Amino acid sequence: MNERALLRLRRAALAVVVGSVLTLAGAFYFELVLGYAPCKLCLTERLPYYAAIPLGLLSLFAPERLTRLLLGVAALGLLYGAGLSIYHAGAEWALWSGPTDCGGGTGQAPAAIGDFLDALAKTRVADCSTAAWRFLGVSLAGWNAVIAAILASVAGTAAARR
Repeated sequence: MNERALLRLRRAALAVVVGSVLTLAGAFYFELVLGYAPCKLCLTERLPYYAAIPLGLLSLFAPERLTRLLLGVAALGLLYGAGLSIYHAGAEWALWSGPTDCGGGTGQAPAAIGDFLDALAKTRVADCSTAAWRFLGVSLAGWNAVIAAILASVAGTAAARR
């Protein structure tokens, strides 16, 4: 076993874990602190990070072959997340239509009409085709595509390189 290769794999795994945790922390900050309601696609775009964290953590302690496999799986998931984010950003820019069912859930059925009206007044609907926030002209979905692609590249390169 090449100790240098194993160290490189461990560094890549750590980068994937830290990058995924920071990305999710940013998403939760926008949602819970700043009050931005995530849409259906926003929530789906988090799934690859949820998977990449345990895969990366396992990669920190696994043998070299298993580490390569785990990082490869993480890379594929993050690549899927980057593609989904590109789709989301394209829908925000009206390059193509977004999902037809994106616009908030109905939630639990209210017991009375008054409860329904109160809930309706407080409900914020998040539309997948509208960017809630932009930085340097790029929406959160666009930045997520960049981050996911970088992390996929780190994981995939480490897994494939001998």
